[in-house]
Amino acid sequence: MVKKIANYYHFENIIQVVTTYFYFISFPSFMSSRLKTGLILLVITFLVGYILIQEYSKVMSKSEITTLPEGYHNVLVRVPTTFEFCGEQVPLYDEEVKESFDKELYINVFRHSSTSLIIKRSEKFFPIIEKILREEGVPDDMKYIAVIESGLENVRSYAGADGYWQFMEETAKEFGLEISKEVDERFHIEKATRAACKYLKRSYKKFGNWTLVAASYNRGMGGMNSALRNQNAISYYDVALNNETARYIYRALAFKEIMQNPEKYGFVIPKELRYPVVEYRKIPLDTTVNDISALAVRYKMSYKTLKYHNPWLLMNKLTFDAKDIKQGKTYTLFVPQNPPMPHSNVLAQESLEMEKMLDSILREEDTVIDIKDVK
Repeated sequence: MVKKIANYYHFENIIQVVTTYFYFISFPSFMSSRLKTGLILLVITFLVGYILIQEYSKVMSKSEITTLPEGYHNVLVRVPTTFEFCGEQVPLYDEEVKESFDKELYINVFRHSSTSLIIKRSEKFFPIIEKILREEGVPDDMKYIAVIESGLENVRSYAGADGYWQFMEETAKEFGLEISKEVDERFHIEKATRAACKYLKRSYKKFGNWTLVAASYNRGMGGMNSALRNQNAISYYDVALNNETARYIYRALAFKEIMQNPEKYGFVIPKELRYPVVEYRKIPLDTTVNDISALAVRYKMSYKTLKYHNPWLLMNKLTFDAKDIKQGKTYTLFVPQNPPMPHSNVLAQESLEMEKMLDSILREEDTVIDIKDVK
C-alpha cells in the first residue's frame, strides 16, 4: 500500500523513511508502547499532509482563469497595415515610422495599470471633450492629445504646465483662461478644452496640417515652424525633432489604436467598471462667496465633494470686485444631481442613534433600581 502511494506521488524516499520508522518500532525492548504509537501517528500525519499538498497542487495547475481574455499575458502587438490621424494618412510604408508606432504600442499595451485607468476615465471625460471638439470644428482625434498630455487627469507637471490639457500659465492666459489666487481654469475641463481648440485652430491656420498642429502643441508653433524651415521639410514624419516631440504623435497614434480596440490588446473593462459620466446642475455665481464650504452644505455635500467636481476653485472663497460685477462676470458651479451624503453626516446620525440607545438603556436601569428600592 505504501509503495503504491509512493509511486503515485513520485516520492522516492517515502518507502525508505517509513521502513526505517517501522524498523525501530518492531523492537519492543527499544521503546515504550506510547512512543511507538506516537511515531506511527507522526508517520500517518506526514503521509496525509504530503498527499493533500500534492492534490492541491494538481487542482491549482488544472484551474483556468476565465475572467481574463485568452492570451492576456501574451498579447500580440501588431501595427495596423493602414492608419489615419485626424483624417491624414500615416506613412506606414516607411519602416522608421512603423517601428516608432510599434514602440509606443508596446509601451502602452504593457503599461497595463496606467492604460487601464485612462480607458476607465475616458468613459467620463471623452463625451465632454468630443462635444466641444465637434462644436469648435476640430478633429475628434485631438482628444488623444489630452490623453498623452495628462492621462485625462488634472495633473501638474514639473515644468509648470497644469490641467487636462497641460497649459503653461502664459499660454493659458493668452487663450482666455483665468488664473488667480482663487481660480485656475486650466483645471476646468470645459474651459480648458475650449482654450485648447483655440490653440489648435490657430496652429492649423499656420500649418494647414493637423498632424503638424498636434506636434506643435508639444513643441510650440514657433519651434515646429523653425524645425520644418531649417530642414526643408513640410511633414512631421520627415523632420528630426527632440525626443519628446519625436515620440509625441506616435504616442497619440498608439492610444487611438488601443482605445478604439481595447479587447484586442487585453483591456477587457466592462462598462460598469468604467467611471460614469456625472449629471450636473450648473449653478451660476455672479456675486462674492465668502465661504464655499457653506455653499456645499446648502447643496447637501461636503466641501471636498464640491472641490472634486470643481477643481478650478483653489480657495474656500470666490471674490467679485466692482469691475467684475459691472462687466457681468459669472462663474458656473457644477453640482452633481445626486451627491453622496457627507460621511460626517453619517457619523453624526450614527452618534445620535447611539446616544438614543444609551439613553434608553439607562432609563431601563433606572426603572429596575426604582423597583428594587420600592421592595
